Amino acid sequence: MTTILVVEDTPSEQDLIVSYLGEGGYNVVTATNGQEALKKIGDKKPNVVITDLVMPGMSGLELCRSLKKNDDTKDIPVVACTSKDQELDRLWGMKQGIAIYLTKPFSRDDILRAVRSVV
Repeated sequence: MTTILVVEDTPSEQDLIVSYLGEGGYNVVTATNGQEALKKIGDKKPNVVITDLVMPGMSGLELCRSLKKNDDTKDIPVVACTSKDQELDRLWGMKQGIAIYLTKPFSRDDILRAVRSVV
């Protein structure tokens, strides 16, 4: 079964993404910040990471860069799910290793389509 790590610091957003992925038949693990995500990635070995970009402590972009620098995690696709909707934000995210860049608000289909496109 495909495991998705959802990294989101807003509980309502996290719950929504988790419910969409659960309905899609995915196993879901959650983290509320980048540091917690790095610990869970080592334990859970997710197939995909969906992350917010604006979080306290380690941002989603910092998390992505950390994953891409590590030989054990560099091939895990990272999907950004963020309120940062400027074209420059999108381009910078892709340059950091983001595979799919979704902006909030998002739909169930947006989330499921993004995951299907990277697994």
